[in-house]
Amino acid sequence: MRYKFYTTSDKAWDGIMFAINQAQQSVYIEMYIFLGDTQQTHDFFGKLKEKALAGMEVVLVLDAYGSSELQNTTIQDLRAAGVELLFFSRWLRRTHRKLVIIDNKIAFIGGVNIENKIRNWQDLHLRLGGKIIKPLLRSFAYTYQQCGGKNNNILRNSQLPLVKKIKSWVIDTWEIGDKRYRLNNYYLAKLTEATTSIKIVTPYLLPPRWVMKALDDAVVRGVKVEIIIPSNTDIKSLNNINYFNACRLAVVGVKFYFTPQMNHAKVMLIDDREALVGSQNLDILSFGVNAEIGVFFQQKHAVASLGRIIDKWQHESMQPDLSFKRLSLSQRLLMFIFKTFFSFF
Repeated sequence: MRYKFYTTSDKAWDGIMFAINQAQQSVYIEMYIFLGDTQQTHDFFGKLKEKALAGMEVVLVLDAYGSSELQNTTIQDLRAAGVELLFFSRWLRRTHRKLVIIDNKIAFIGGVNIENKIRNWQDLHLRLGGKIIKPLLRSFAYTYQQCGGKNNNILRNSQLPLVKKIKSWVIDTWEIGDKRYRLNNYYLAKLTEATTSIKIVTPYLLPPRWVMKALDDAVVRGVKVEIIIPSNTDIKSLNNINYFNACRLAVVGVKFYFTPQMNHAKVMLIDDREALVGSQNLDILSFGVNAEIGVFFQQKHAVASLGRIIDKWQHESMQPDLSFKRLSLSQRLLMFIFKTFFSFF
């Protein structure tokens, strides 16, 4: 697996824009949020129209909810230029995935969307090359098919033969392929198998009960569990919930780091030997409703590089007192309501 990490949104945009500019045959994009307000520095739609007008195969699969602010004039301009633009629309389900595939040779995957307000966020996105592209193409082809896509150049990728004996693989939530590589199964297996350390980075801390239990069990086994979350998220109503759940996990021995700026990365590192980077948050939507995608890898150099990124974020973070006694009466009441009426807390 050939790789490169990007640790902010704008750095990831630089890498994606460069790759699109170099594309010769095709650009496939599946994105939760893809808006046109980055054009002053990163004119993605302009470049995609240029590539489509030059005869290249350009396909966009966007989430109907996440990209709902995309202007109708932009949609019409893209389609008029030859871009195939589809929307993923399912009752209460979203494609939360962030995937770009260039010429069937290079891919980008991780937590980065495309909209101006996230430009300076910390995040984690991964550029990939090598055999890992095949399962990514296969997964994209499935989403494309779910949205009514008819292009056989893409649909035939769903039949790609997959080589299993590699130290990296695609994790997603589609009911295709090996069950071991479905997000929930993989997460539970790795949390259960961890022997020395679990490091997680997530912007939103709303884990389902089985994840809470797995983390509790890991601490009991003597595993060091550390979680990085932002002090203030982009969804202000979630700040208290993040704090409440951090308090609950801190009681059993999980160590928390609060980043001073918004960190949107979605990462899990097990025993400093295996890692997962993708679109999945540590919340009930990612593990129960949304379509997600990620890649796990065991290559020592890639794992070590990711470990250094996590160490840097930890060094820049704060470690507040997470004892319940610091909660105000109103906060305790709010927590009681959450736990009573929303069983996932």
